[in-house]
Amino acid sequence: MAKEIAGQIKLQIKGGAANPSPPVGPALGSKGINIMDFCKQFNARTQEKAGKVLPVVITYYTDKSFDFVVKTPPAAVQLLEAAKVKGGSAQPNRTKVASVTWEQVKAIAEDKMADLNCFTVESAMRLIAGTARSMGITVKGEFPGNN
Repeated sequence: MAKEIAGQIKLQIKGGAANPSPPVGPALGSKGINIMDFCKQFNARTQEKAGKVLPVVITYYTDKSFDFVVKTPPAAVQLLEAAKVKGGSAQPNRTKVASVTWEQVKAIAEDKMADLNCFTVESAMRLIAGTARSMGITVKGEFPGNN
C-alpha cells in the first residue's frame, strides 16, 4: 500500500552544503523529519553541483519518512553566471548591468527544460530572455527561432 502524503516543503539549498542550521533545520524539524538524514542524502546526491543554489521539493509522509527531488538551478542564477555579474539591476528598465547571447540563453533553456512548463526550446528561450530582461540583462542579436 502506498504511503499517505502529509505535505511538501520547497527549499533552495547550495549543492553539497545542506546543514541543520536555518533554513533547513527549522523547516524540516517542525514537520518531524529527521534533519541529519536529509542533509546526508542531499549532500551525497548534489556532490557534483557543489556551491550552486538548487531548488529541492521534499515530500514527507505521515510515518515521518520523506523523499525529495532536486531541480536545476534557477534561471536567474544561471543568467548571472553567464553574464558574469554579481546581481541584477535595481532599475531594469533604465539601467542595464550586462548582456548575454542567444546561444547562452539556449544553453540555459535546454538545461532547465525539464523544470519549465514549455513544450519547445524556442518558447523556453523566450521565457529565459524575459527573466533576463527583468534583471536588467540584455540579450544580444536577433531571436534565432522561427518567427
